[in-house]
Amino acid sequence: MAHVLIVDDSPTERHVLQGMLERNGMKVSLATSGEEGVAQAKALIPDLVLMDVVMPGLNGFQATRELTKTPETAAIPVIMVTTKDQETDRIWGMRQGAKEYLTKPVQEAQLLAAIRHLIRI
Repeated sequence: MAHVLIVDDSPTERHVLQGMLERNGMKVSLATSGEEGVAQAKALIPDLVLMDVVMPGLNGFQATRELTKTPETAAIPVIMVTTKDQETDRIWGMRQGAKEYLTKPVQEAQLLAAIRHLIRI
């Protein structure tokens, strides 16, 4: 069973994403901020992280950069799931180490395809 960490400050977004993943047989952990997401990723070592960008404190770009530069979490693929839909945002997210960049509202099929591309489920 794949273990996915959702990092998003929106309770609604966390709920929607969690529902999609659990319906498809995945274990889900939740974090409400970039700081909490980095700490959870280090503690849990999930198979994949879904990362929002716009969050107070440590934003998703910063959190992704920290995860991909830290040896114990560098192998965890990060998919950015965000409302920031500009090409420059996508490029910047990928430069921070994200493996995929999806814009909200994300479709379930699109999310699952991205996850399957990065991990075996």
